[in-house]
Amino acid sequence: MFAFLFDFLGAFTYGSNTSLDTRKIDKNIELLKQQDWFKRIYEDEKYHRLFFTNRTIRVYLQSTYRVKRIVRNELAQEKLLNLLDKHSRK
Repeated sequence: MFAFLFDFLGAFTYGSNTSLDTRKIDKNIELLKQQDWFKRIYEDEKYHRLFFTNRTIRVYLQSTYRVKRIVRNELAQEKLLNLLDKHSRK
C-alpha cells in the first residue's frame, strides 16, 4: 500500500528522488516489453541506450504507477515517446 502511494505521488514529481531502484526499473521495463509497440522502441538503437544510461528516463520508468498507465493509455505512451525523442537528440 505504501509503495503504491509513494509511486502515485512520485508520478507527479519524477526526478525529485535522488536514488534509483535498478531492480524496480528493470521490472517495469520488462512489463513494458510485453507490449509490441514498446518492443520496437526498446530494440531501436536510437533509444535503446537511453534505457540504461539516461537518468531522467530511468527515474521516469521507476514509477510502477506511471508504467502501468503507459501500458493502458495512448497519451501516456506518446508522452514517453516524446521524452525519449527529447533525450535522444542530446
